[in-house]
Amino acid sequence: MRTVAGRLKSDYRYSGGIVYNNFIWPDSTPEQRAAIESCAQGVLNAREAHPGATLADLYDPDKMPTDLLSAHKELDAAVEAAYDVDFNGDEEKIVAHLFKLYAEKAGEL
Repeated sequence: MRTVAGRLKSDYRYSGGIVYNNFIWPDSTPEQRAAIESCAQGVLNAREAHPGATLADLYDPDKMPTDLLSAHKELDAAVEAAYDVDFNGDEEKIVAHLFKLYAEKAGEL
């Protein structure tokens, strides 16, 4: 997201057409997709466990609730497994891998 999203002032601008749909989705198994869906629900459940907290509160790097952080780590691991990689959440390696997949696909067109 930090690599492809636009910005307004210093704030990121999210867009389903620009931020989340740029990268190749892996050929995942039904089990992997189910695991990702379950972990994504875990993130939503962790957010709901903190009523009244804003997204800014929940995602403050110094104050992020441990259950939400854990849910995101589980989701990250499930997505990495679908890509058949284990970068242990290393953002630089993940972004490099996604750009490599994108370049390979673009070269096929």
